[in-house]
Amino acid sequence: MGSLETVRGSIKAIDRSLMEKTQARLDSLTKPLGSLGRLEELAKMVAGITGKEAPVLRNKVVFTFAGDHGVTAEGVSAYPKEVTPQMVYNFLRGGAGINVLARHVGARVVVADLGVAEDLSPNPLLIVKKVNYGTKNMVKGPAMSRAEAIRSIEAGIEIFEDEFKKGVDIAGTGDMGIGNTTSSSAITAVFTAHPVEDITGRGTGIDDKGLTNKVAIIKKALAVNKPDPNDAIDVLSKVGGFEIGGLAGVILAAASRKVPIVIDGFISGAAALVAFHIEPKTKDYMIASHCSVERGHRVILEHIGLKPILDLNLRLGEGTGAALGIGIVEAAVKILTEMATFKEASVSEKIEK
Repeated sequence: MGSLETVRGSIKAIDRSLMEKTQARLDSLTKPLGSLGRLEELAKMVAGITGKEAPVLRNKVVFTFAGDHGVTAEGVSAYPKEVTPQMVYNFLRGGAGINVLARHVGARVVVADLGVAEDLSPNPLLIVKKVNYGTKNMVKGPAMSRAEAIRSIEAGIEIFEDEFKKGVDIAGTGDMGIGNTTSSSAITAVFTAHPVEDITGRGTGIDDKGLTNKVAIIKKALAVNKPDPNDAIDVLSKVGGFEIGGLAGVILAAASRKVPIVIDGFISGAAALVAFHIEPKTKDYMIASHCSVERGHRVILEHIGLKPILDLNLRLGEGTGAALGIGIVEAAVKILTEMATFKEASVSEKIEK
């Protein structure tokens, strides 16, 4: 598998001894023990991931990948597939939700075409790694070939590696693709063994009739393709998406480079499932930014063992939750590196009785 296997083999365990050392510093800061809660936990996690006692999150990057899904022919979305390229142009103009929130936290947005169903107009801000012109309709057979699944993951790895050369201290995942909640629900059902009804949501806002149809379509796709839960590449190829594969590649590459990776919502969660089942050590490099309104997202987080930072009823995708999460992680790291200790501030410590 070339670069996928190389990256997979280079992912090491995080530095838990440094995490213990970091906890000692956190305990020495001018505050009651543990009083900054999850912020302390996040700071310690970033130290363990990066292997740095005083990490600096200067270069923040959100990877927003786009791809179309053949299953939209089955009426699973409230929006037509033409919205995918239209939104990519919006990203490139800086007018989407992810652009606003990325600017807010000082992150750059990397937009890539992994499988949009048409050729997009050339733009210096657009990375084109098109695996194919959208996936095939998964109710009629595999969404993509196994070779395409691997190619999508390796495209994500390549994009991350190119950005890493420019500087990436923390990364986030984001997506765009009409129909991709259907693929994400199918992926979630395979890996977690939860009933399709329990992990399928309304996506872009379908009505009750649309939801019933969506559940039936996912069940049919699973019955037709019989994806193997013990083979993540098989699952991705049978019911996945090119942007989902690409994001799985970003997660794997980030872990191999000791970069914390902040996971967005449901579609990013599906990519995290694929990455986790390719290499379980990726779990310790992932930070769940939030818990989506999409029903299956909580199931994904529980399956991997991730605890979301936020719960804001978000369901936009694009990397919006990841951008917010990056801001909070950066705040946590600044607590670790900029806050004074009792000794430094000449503040009396707790009286031991």
